[in-house]
Amino acid sequence: MNGIAMYARTNTDDRDDTVAQHAPLVKRIAYHLMSRLPPSVQADDLIQAGMIGLLEASRNYDATQGASFETYAGIRIRGAMLDEIRKNDWAPRSVHRKARKVAEAVRMIENIKGRDARDSEVAEILEMSLDDYHQMLQDASGYLVMSFEDMGVDDEAVASQFADKNPGILEGLQRDDFKKSLSEAVAGLPERERLVMALYYDEELNLREIGAVLGVSESRVSQIHSQALIRLQARLSQWRSEN
Repeated sequence: MNGIAMYARTNTDDRDDTVAQHAPLVKRIAYHLMSRLPPSVQADDLIQAGMIGLLEASRNYDATQGASFETYAGIRIRGAMLDEIRKNDWAPRSVHRKARKVAEAVRMIENIKGRDARDSEVAEILEMSLDDYHQMLQDASGYLVMSFEDMGVDDEAVASQFADKNPGILEGLQRDDFKKSLSEAVAGLPERERLVMALYYDEELNLREIGAVLGVSESRVSQIHSQALIRLQARLSQWRSEN
C-alpha cells in the first residue's frame, strides 16, 4: 500500500472512530429535542439525520478554530435534525401566525414601556385571558423550533450563545452585527427566561428537570421557553428589517 493510500485509510479509520465515539451524543440531542416536539416527529428520524450531521462534522472539523469537537459536532447534529423536521413542514400556519402576533405585541409594549413586556400586558393586547395566553404558549412550544429560520434565530443559533464563546466556525452566524444583536438579546432576557434557556441549552436539562429546579410544572417551563423565543424574535426584528 503506497503512502497516499495509507494516509487516506488512516483518515477514514479516524473518522469512523470519531463517529462511533460520539454516536451517544446524537441520541442525547434527539431526545432533548423530542421533549418539545409533537408526537408526529419520530426519534428514529431525528437520530438518522443526526448521524449524517455527525459524519459531516467529522469531515469538516478544524481544531485550529478553538472549539472542541463535541461542541462543533453538537451544533451540526442539531442543525441536521432541524433540517429534517423542516422538510416535513409539519407546523400549522396558524401557529406561526399566532407567534408573529405575540412577537408584535411584545415589541410594541417594550417600545412604549422601555422594559420587559409582562404576560398580562401581552394577553391584554391580544384580547385574551392570561390563562388562554399561557395555553397558547404551551401549544406553540414544539412548533417554535422552526419559527425563526428566516432570521437565523433557531435552536442552533441560540445554543451557540451558551455552548461556544468562539463562534468563528458556526455556519449561519458569520455576520458580526447579527452575532452581537443575538448575544445582547439573549443576555437581556428576563432572569427566569434566561435561566430556562441556559438550563435547556447549556446544561441540557429537559423541561421536566428544569421544572424541578425552578419549582414549577413542566407545562410552565414550556410556556417560559416559548415566551423567551418569542421575545428574541421581537427584539431581533429590527436587525431582520435592516438586513
